[in-house]
Amino acid sequence: MGRGDLTNAEWERLVSFLPPGGARGGRWSDHRRVINGVLYRVRTGVQWRDLPERFGPWETVYKRHRRWSADGTWTMLLSRIQAAEDAAGRIDWDVSVDSTVVRAHQHAAGARKTPTATDLQKGNPRGTNRRSGVAETGGPARGSGPIRECLGRSRGGFTTKIHLAADGRCRPLALVLTPGHYGDGPQFERVLEQVAVPRIGVGRPRTRPDHVLADKAYTSRSNRRYLRRRGIRHTIPERLDQQRHRKNRGSRGGRPTGFDSERYKKRNTVERTINRLKGFRAVATRYEKRAHIYLGTVTLAALIIWLRT
Repeated sequence: MGRGDLTNAEWERLVSFLPPGGARGGRWSDHRRVINGVLYRVRTGVQWRDLPERFGPWETVYKRHRRWSADGTWTMLLSRIQAAEDAAGRIDWDVSVDSTVVRAHQHAAGARKTPTATDLQKGNPRGTNRRSGVAETGGPARGSGPIRECLGRSRGGFTTKIHLAADGRCRPLALVLTPGHYGDGPQFERVLEQVAVPRIGVGRPRTRPDHVLADKAYTSRSNRRYLRRRGIRHTIPERLDQQRHRKNRGSRGGRPTGFDSERYKKRNTVERTINRLKGFRAVATRYEKRAHIYLGTVTLAALIIWLRT
């Protein structure tokens, strides 16, 4: 076992959830060896072709990661581990929300665009991705080009933003990707809607935190109305301009928002979660052209954090 590979205890927690066989009646290569190869690449950020020989052919490792990113296998494994932790009472449901910007490598740009219905009707295959496999489907639903692949332009080049919710033990509960120039506040509801920890046995997944903490970027009226509608207590500071506008309106401005400064100190858990995620070099710098494959990389890093916390 090499440094960073799955330990025996970690492997025992995952092995029962892994797919039993390959496509069209074939057989998978050894799951543990391939997963360790993906982990090596996520941890070090090397090119797929530079994987050590002990992990087998690099094409096998890459294609497995691409397939499992597209069909949701990494997300399923993360949900199963979260469910086990919740059943054992080891999830702190004081949830913090924040985001972080990730610089995209120059090789992350230039993904072939998926052909539109008009292109197909005209018999124009330009931009069609001719590679086989399910991994070329399942990208973000809106936009086209760089926006579809969650690449935003800035002065420094292409960037991607990771929006996440973290529990009180610095572990990611939900992950959302957007282009790097997208704001934090409009993604607040989308992030919390992704929080869904399954129950072991009967029962619906748990989707409502005990308490939500966030910084001033999330202090919009729509976000506060959303939290009140769901009955979620929250600690979000109010911006100075919002305070002035409320006071200028007098009685029509409403009551001031409540704010617990002591509880707000716990918001550092999401910052520490981001630091843990960016300890994986393939997360700190985006190399993947496809957004859903990069999301699979981030999800795998989150899975390892859950296994080792």
